Amino acid sequence: MNRLSLSAIMAVFFIALAWFVSIRQAVLFLVGIGMGSVLAGARFGFTTGWRRLIEHRDASGVMAQLLLLFVAAAISMPLLSAFPTDLVAALGPPSFSLLIGAFVFGAAMQIADGCGSGTLYKAGLGIPLNMVILPVFALGSFLGSAQVEQWLALGSMAPVGLVARYGPWEAFGLTCIGLLVLGGAAMLWAGKSAPWFSKKLFIGAVVLAVLAALNLVIAGTPWGIVYGFGLWGAKIATAVGVFDPAANAFWSQPVNFNSLSNSIFMDVTSITNIGILAGALWIAARKSSSAKPAPLTSKQWMVGIIAGFLLGYSSRLAFGCNIGAMVSGISTGSLHGWIWVPLAFCGSLIGVRIRRHYQF
Repeated sequence: MNRLSLSAIMAVFFIALAWFVSIRQAVLFLVGIGMGSVLAGARFGFTTGWRRLIEHRDASGVMAQLLLLFVAAAISMPLLSAFPTDLVAALGPPSFSLLIGAFVFGAAMQIADGCGSGTLYKAGLGIPLNMVILPVFALGSFLGSAQVEQWLALGSMAPVGLVARYGPWEAFGLTCIGLLVLGGAAMLWAGKSAPWFSKKLFIGAVVLAVLAALNLVIAGTPWGIVYGFGLWGAKIATAVGVFDPAANAFWSQPVNFNSLSNSIFMDVTSITNIGILAGALWIAARKSSSAKPAPLTSKQWMVGIIAGFLLGYSSRLAFGCNIGAMVSGISTGSLHGWIWVPLAFCGSLIGVRIRRHYQF
């Protein structure tokens, strides 16, 4: 499909959302398109950035991610303080569930070659493995959400929000210190002569940060990915009669039950996810002929699909992926985002080895 036809379809969908759903959802769809276009156009991969640091001592991807966190926090934290009743932070409870989920997610995303956003935009680009992983990711996310209360029973504490506890500027100062520590650690890992700057990635980081802030302002909630996946899985399971949301601790909560009862076009996470897919598809339409990835063996397919399921399941235990836990968590002052990062990176160290073993 060429870009003109695709643009026309996207325009019709935008008008339909504005007319039949709401202006807010239509605008969020545009924000999602922007996110997908930047992610795919700049190949802004969170998974790839970490893997290049681990395997090639290339810190450019990680440094771009830290810039994204800095800009997003600089915008989001004052907004959260100024509009405490209208905007909410991406808070998650520090827990054993978080520790286990973040570690497993970090390993699985390297094997599957994509986190939540990476799976979305690479599926939009037409990469076969990620296209197959997407529905498996949704299944895992649904099952994880259905069982998260049992995992939290292992031990958890109340979410900690830095903005609410210390104020916006103190929280931003603490965030900057944390980002400097992470940046210094990345540079030490890479070495003095290793690359650390990529103009394309740095521009992509700033644009993504602005789009994430727009998502917060328009939706009232931070940018997320995996909730939408779990919602899709829960809707299908409920529709075919194999799941009763009223009997489940997570999906019986009023906000989640309402999301399950309404159209997915009313869900802010789902609509931005759809936008990300559309934006990546629009980028893919730029070139009619692009290099196709090498075909996978049956063993590689099996390992990749298992990793995709674990991505979904573990992301719910960890209360987010690289977007929901790291980007939105840290930029809105959630302590759980800072716990998530080192655990996920340790998992990535294992995942890179597994990926290399199966020759992905």
